[in-house]
Amino acid sequence: MKERIIREIREWLNALITAAIIAIFIQTFFVQAFKIPSGSMIPTFMIGDRIFANKFLYSARVPFVNYKLPIPAFKYPKRGDIIVFVSPEDPKKDFVKRLIALEGETVEIKEGNIYINGVICDTPPIRANYYYNRGEFGKEGEAVKVPEGCYFVLGDNSANSRDSRYWGFVPKGNLVGKAMLIYWPLPRMRMIK
Repeated sequence: MKERIIREIREWLNALITAAIIAIFIQTFFVQAFKIPSGSMIPTFMIGDRIFANKFLYSARVPFVNYKLPIPAFKYPKRGDIIVFVSPEDPKKDFVKRLIALEGETVEIKEGNIYINGVICDTPPIRANYYYNRGEFGKEGEAVKVPEGCYFVLGDNSANSRDSRYWGFVPKGNLVGKAMLIYWPLPRMRMIK
C-alpha cells in the first residue's frame, strides 16, 4: 500500500514538473499573457482585458540556442499592428500600443490625422482614430523622423495615452510580440486584427 502511494506521488510530481517545464517554454518563446491596466487603447482594449501576445512571430531566436538566424525576424512588424514592448522609460513595464511609423519614415499629426512621409495614412485601424498633438514628439506642425532600428507607436485613445508623442521611439530590441487574442473577459473574447 505504501509503495503504491509513493508511486502515485512520483507520477503526479513528474506530470506537474513536465507541465511546468512546457508552460515555461511556451511563455518564454511563443505566447505570453498580459493585462491591460489603462484606457490608452480604448476602444480596442478595455481596462482589465487580458490578452495573449505572440512572441515568436517577430523573433528570429532559436529556442535554447543563443544564436540569431540570418534573417532578422520570422515576420516584420507592419503599420497598424498592435505590439507589446518593453517601455523605453521603465524597463520593468510592458506597454501595448499600435505601430504607426517604421524606421526611416517621417510622422506628423495634423488635424487629428496621421501623415507618413507627408501623405495621410489610410491604414484602417489608424485612420479610424483621432490623434491629438501632444508631447515633445507630437507637436503641431512638426514632422519627426523615426530613427533606424526604431518604431513610432500611439495608443488608440490618443487623449489618454502616454506614447511616442511623449517619450520618443521604441527600439526594435524592446519588441516583445504582437497582440493576438483577447481571452478575458469571456464576452470580449476575440482575435485581434
